[in-house]
Amino acid sequence: VQLVESGGGLVQAGGSLRLSCAASGFTSEDYAIGWFRQVSGKEREYVSCIDSRDGRTYLSKTADGRFTISKDSAKNTVLLEVNNLKPEDTAVYYCAAAPNEPCIVLADGLADYWGQGTQVTVSS
Repeated sequence: VQLVESGGGLVQAGGSLRLSCAASGFTSEDYAIGWFRQVSGKEREYVSCIDSRDGRTYLSKTADGRFTISKDSAKNTVLLEVNNLKPEDTAVYYCAAAPNEPCIVLADGLADYWGQGTQVTVSS
């Protein structure tokens, strides 16, 4: 399985970004895939997940209504849209996947696969 993130960059506070995770190599349609982020000097934290079996989406307790996860099945791509960006959203955002597991497992950081990360920097 390969996960390749894109879409990060420098954005002004109040702006929006759409991060993309191109996924390949899954041998079944049973997997959880989602996003984490890591602020410099802090632990990586779970943001959001989508369960490929039923399309249900989940947000972490710390993620608010500014975050939206979605999946483009035709392109095997998972998107994370973030609106009204704040300087505290500055982090490296990682895509992660857990084959044959539900999102509750992925949310605990128990992913089998990780992307290389994409930097998001929000200026005030």
